[in-house]
Amino acid sequence: MPPWPTDGPGRRSVGLRVATREWSLTDKSTGQSDVTLDVSPGKREQTKASNRQAILDAARLVFAELGYGAASVRDIIRGTQLASGTFYNYFSSKEEVFRALLDQSALRVRPRLRAERIRATTFEDFIRGSYRSFFDYLVSDQANFAMMRRNTGTLRVRMNTPEIVAGFDELRSDIKQGIAQGFIPNVNADYLTSAFIGVAFEVGDVMVQRDPPDPKGAAEFASALMLGGIAALPKMNV
Repeated sequence: MPPWPTDGPGRRSVGLRVATREWSLTDKSTGQSDVTLDVSPGKREQTKASNRQAILDAARLVFAELGYGAASVRDIIRGTQLASGTFYNYFSSKEEVFRALLDQSALRVRPRLRAERIRATTFEDFIRGSYRSFFDYLVSDQANFAMMRRNTGTLRVRMNTPEIVAGFDELRSDIKQGIAQGFIPNVNADYLTSAFIGVAFEVGDVMVQRDPPDPKGAAEFASALMLGGIAALPKMNV
């Protein structure tokens, strides 16, 4: 038996109608809808996406202010207007949030890097364009820049997120294509990819901690190292 009144003399029957775009409480005797709540799949997905992004935005600020090690899930959720338990509907831990932030960043920078590499017709263009675009990006996104600057050590050991790995794979593919086209020297593509990535992240790690950061100088240093080795690096004034 349902817990609400059923049809009968003097009794009002309330039925629940499920529609594609709304829930309605309907009076069966009149056919009129008493209450309508919009819970369409599109609306639900928008709410979920909004809640998830609110958590990410708050986490970015908390990691920038407190650092990854000191930050807690409670610190993150306090930066939103969400109930405390809502966090775990979207993320299992602060590490998962941190990795999601890295993936967001990778999704933004990958098209820039790919475009630079596709435009390249020489090995020098390939190297210089990629490094300059990468270092410019690191300082152009101020929210992510603040987070990275506060958490360089944490970043170093968490570079295996899906989007970052996909970016590494794209670089390897572009290097192999450049070798096939003849404008990149015929060297071991896997070693070259690793060296390219290592220089980018280690030089970038130092750059974001400088005040002010120097993306142009970082790009020139990294490019000279990759193109000519240590002998080609600009010399420091004594």
